[in-house]
Amino acid sequence: MIFHKLTDVKPISDLKLKVTFENGVIKVYDVKPLLDKWEVFKSFKLIRGLFEQVKLDCKGYGIAWNDDIDLSCEELWQNGTEYSYM
Repeated sequence: MIFHKLTDVKPISDLKLKVTFENGVIKVYDVKPLLDKWEVFKSFKLIRGLFEQVKLDCKGYGIAWNDDIDLSCEELWQNGTEYSYM
């Protein structure tokens, strides 16, 4: 399996992430839908500043906020939308 490895992640407004992949593609990933799907993601609404603590994990194979909250590079690739500079 070929992975779409990450090189950068930045939190942006309204629980969205700007993620940069090894191939140069930049996407925006909206975390808000996960708040209703997975209980652990509700922490972003309960713990001030947690969302902004996102970091690359596993040599670009994902991102993580802590030991309980993470996302894979493939989730970000498949469900992110192409970044628009406008």
